[in-house]
Amino acid sequence: MAGKIHITLESYLKERKISRYKIIKNCNVSQTQLNRYYRDQIERIDLDVLARICDYLQCEISDLLKFVPEEK
Repeated sequence: MAGKIHITLESYLKERKISRYKIIKNCNVSQTQLNRYYRDQIERIDLDVLARICDYLQCEISDLLKFVPEEK
């Protein structure tokens, strides 16, 4: 295994004091779906959903995704 991609949406929203409700309302994302992104529990990333979130937050995808290499 080469490493893992982590979704850092939780820390991004907390730092900027943005509620999950605003994302749900403005990005056409279900609460369940957003909670999986928020808790970094996504197995398959939906690029359309991620694009809508980035557009709403006016951020780069690299602001929400972090690559953590495998320890050797």
